[in-house]
Amino acid sequence: MNAVGVFALMFIFGLYSADLPFSSAATIFSVLNYGAKADGKTDDSKAFSAAWKAACSATTQNPTVVVPSSRNFLVYPLIFNGPCKSSQISFQIIGTISSPSSPSVWSGHDISKWLTFNGVTGLLITGTGTIDSHGSGWWGQSCRDHPNLALSLISCKQSTISGIYFVNSAQEHLVIYLSNDILIKNMHITAPENSPNTDGIHIEASQNVLVNNSYIATGDDCVSIGDMTSNINISFVNCGPGHGVSVGSLGKNGNSVKVENIHVKRVNFKGSTNGARIKTWQVGLGYARKISFEHITLQSVQNPIYIDQNYCDIKGARGNCAQKSTGVHISEVTFNDIVGTSSTYVAINLNCSQSVACTGITMSSIQIKSDKSGQQVISKCTNAHGTNSGVVQPKSCLQS
Repeated sequence: MNAVGVFALMFIFGLYSADLPFSSAATIFSVLNYGAKADGKTDDSKAFSAAWKAACSATTQNPTVVVPSSRNFLVYPLIFNGPCKSSQISFQIIGTISSPSSPSVWSGHDISKWLTFNGVTGLLITGTGTIDSHGSGWWGQSCRDHPNLALSLISCKQSTISGIYFVNSAQEHLVIYLSNDILIKNMHITAPENSPNTDGIHIEASQNVLVNNSYIATGDDCVSIGDMTSNINISFVNCGPGHGVSVGSLGKNGNSVKVENIHVKRVNFKGSTNGARIKTWQVGLGYARKISFEHITLQSVQNPIYIDQNYCDIKGARGNCAQKSTGVHISEVTFNDIVGTSSTYVAINLNCSQSVACTGITMSSIQIKSDKSGQQVISKCTNAHGTNSGVVQPKSCLQS
């Protein structure tokens, strides 16, 4: 995205991201006024649904659903549908929203999602409250039996999520899907390091998304970028533990991928499995291009710089899958100003396809050392083509 595009987005988000104070023009819809018990045991879903419907149908400026402080609200799967009558609608979370804690309690409910905002324009989700998914009961079960995520925005536009604490989702904590012009800032997302598939933020089939100034420590990717996604900017994020910031995985079902203009900068990775990562399935088609990782710091990261173009379904075969004639073309990728320490011997690993090689890779101002005194680190490349500029340590293995 060029400078004009970035500033245009900042202007758009500025209209929607201000934490507006309640005013006489705003109408407040507290879930307590719609029958919520807020004891953490009684199902408050109907109260939340009623408060949302009232706010969404209000014609006043900035109608606001309020989840009050010092209260715990038990909520079952809900969809907050738009469009709403007001051009901007707020959902302020100051207390705690909790999901059912036992998998058995979900019987008869849709486990594919929990809290969903669908088709809303001008949505402002703010507050200092907590969304607690109580995911630990699911982590020992097969992932396909898990509720997929805690909070999702589907087909939303010009919306902001700010300041919320997410804890212990069964899988992804926050998903942005089929949405445009979304700002995510000042987030705090945590789950245990060994919790499976608990991505912090997953963005897919969406455009013009900014993730800024957030702390993410989970059992999977801090931020993951899915298929059909473009113009994504991720900055000032602390990531770790977790699996890093990942473009992918892409093309799992042999679909044609279109991913471009993904920019990650000023991210600190601490104790994560990966740092800057791009991963695509061998059976995928299409492209992932114009991707940059810049001004990155690393603290004991297992795979600081990692491209894996050979993802496959063979268990335990990562990096050793049989070659295929298909592949997602990875090109125009920049790794610039990346410094810090690796916890493994291979600090730069570019595992690209023999059939559809990586091209246009640029490396500059990279200084990665071992986190173990006296040990060295290396670069390892397969079918990766590009250029080096400035200091690259360990020595680059890119082919011209």
